[in-house]
Formats: sequence, structure tokens, C-alpha cells
Amino acid sequence: AMEAILAVSGKLPLNVKVLVEGEEEIGSPNLGPFLQENLDELKTDVIAISDGSQFAPDIPAITYGLRGLSYLEVGVQGPRFDLHSGSFGGLVANPVQVLSEMLAQLKNEDGTVAIPNFYDDVLELDPRERQEMAALPVDEVALKKYLGIDELVGEPDRSIVERKTARPTLDVNGIWGGFAGEGAKTIIPARAGAKVSMRLVPDQRAAQTNELFKDFVNSLAPPGVKIQISELHGSDPVLVERDQPAIQAAARAIEFGFGKYPLFIREGGSIPIVGLFQKELGCKSILLMGWGSPDDGAHSPNERFSLEDFHRGILSAAALFYALEESFEA
Repeated sequence: AMEAILAVSGKLPLNVKVLVEGEEEIGSPNLGPFLQENLDELKTDVIAISDGSQFAPDIPAITYGLRGLSYLEVGVQGPRFDLHSGSFGGLVANPVQVLSEMLAQLKNEDGTVAIPNFYDDVLELDPRERQEMAALPVDEVALKKYLGIDELVGEPDRSIVERKTARPTLDVNGIWGGFAGEGAKTIIPARAGAKVSMRLVPDQRAAQTNELFKDFVNSLAPPGVKIQISELHGSDPVLVERDQPAIQAAARAIEFGFGKYPLFIREGGSIPIVGLFQKELGCKSILLMGWGSPDDGAHSPNERFSLEDFHRGILSAAALFYALEESFEA
């Protein structure tokens, strides 16, 4: 977009600073210190980030809310080495079974998180926002077909969009331990482990959620095993005020690029840099615009990005510079 504007006009309508960072998937550990060391150079009125998506194919959107993340690893250590299950079965706690039972107790049957005090700081959605989410055009049949499942689950009395984007969650991301190869090997494994992530909503905090998780998991541990819990990375949830000139400028720009006025949505994922920008740079006008589609298969094999969406995103980005210029002049 910038190259096109420069090729035609010779200059951009605004002063633009470009920050490229490649550590998002590991929690951006070096970005915070970099921001602190370069505050004067990075002063800005508006931040635009193209890490989001449309609400649905051909339904563009602006994201105004992101869930935070607490991501931890749980290790269960039993005997000092794998044991013969015939010789020692019935005498030794099995780390894989212990871990499985502990993980099963993290969620209630209705899909809510069972960790005590987990929901204490959750900021409840106001009635207007709940109504907006419930009214968004969700094709439940198409969604199930895309996912390859017969039934959607989650908290009762919450809409699909609310469960997907604005409620806290807990998921086991991976689990390992014991023998899983071909054939048989009758052992009691010495150790087992799992990675667990929790998506957080305002006003939850990752650091406090980590402590709640650790306390609860340790309370579930039976005799005969040792528990080790490690924090991998995390971020706090983010809300951006919708009723500000920069957001409205972004909406006009997206309408120019996609031919449709965007919806305003929350996103179920996390973008840790947004919270960092708010905290370190003090910038409240953060534009979360996304050009991809929800069925692009993010974080999956064969993840893709449509060239048509790419080109419409370029048009929207070019239009954004001029729409922001107009909003500043106004």
C-alpha cells in the first residue's frame, strides 16, 4: 500500500513508522524492553496492526477486544525410571493416570472452568454487547461442517460468538507420557506431562490466573508423585474503545477496500503486543484490522491466505492513510 502511494504521489499523507517483530508466537519476550528503550522514537497517535481476520468470508471486521493468555506446562514425576507393570502395578502411582485425572478435574461438565476463584475478576458483558454478539450472522451448520464435528459445546446460555470470543476458557494443548509406539510394552511410566492454555477476558490477569492454576493443580496431586508447573508465556486481555475517530476512519477504509462496512467484533485469540503498546507507549487508538478469513486454518497444517483478501487488504491499508489524514484534520 505504501509503495503504491509513493509511486503515484511521491509521499505518504501521514508520517508512518514501521515496526517489524518476529517473536509473536513465543510471547514477544524482547519487544517490551525494545519499546522502553525507544519510547521517544516510537511516539505515535495511532497504531495499525493487520493481525486479525474477517468475521466470515466476505464479511470484513474490526477487532476491538482480544482475550489474554495463560500458558503453562504440568509435569508429573513418579518412580525414578519406567517400571514393569506386572512387577510393580498396584504399588506405584502411575504418572499418566494421575495426570489424566488431574486434567479431567480442571473443567466442569457444563464446560466452565473448575479452578476456584477463576471467574472472580471477569468483567461481564453489558446487555447491549451480548445482544450484538447474538445477532451476528453465524451459520452454525456450516461451522460444524467446516470443523468436522456434530455438536458445539461450551457454557450454557451463552451465544456461539460470546463463547468463542468473549468468555474465558481452558484447554489441554498436548499430553505425553509412557509408551505409545507399535506393539506392546507393559510399563508404569516414570513421568508424564501436559501443556495447558487458558484464554482470559477483561479484567482477568495472566499472573494471577497462573497462581490460581498452580494452587488448584497442586491441591489435586495424590501421594506418590511430584508435580512441577512451569509458566511458558502469557498476556493480559485487551479492550479498545470503539467510539473514537481513528476507529471510524479504519471502518471507512475497510469499506473502500472490501465494498462493505465492517462489523465490530471481539477476537478469541491473543496478540500480546497490543497490551504492550497500550502499557509502554500509552497509545489507546489501536486499529486491529484483519484481511484473512476464519476458515484459513490458522495454526493448522495447510494454513492459507487468499490472494483476493490480500489485495483487498492492500486497498484498505492505502485508504486508511487518507482516512486518518481526514480525521486528524477534522
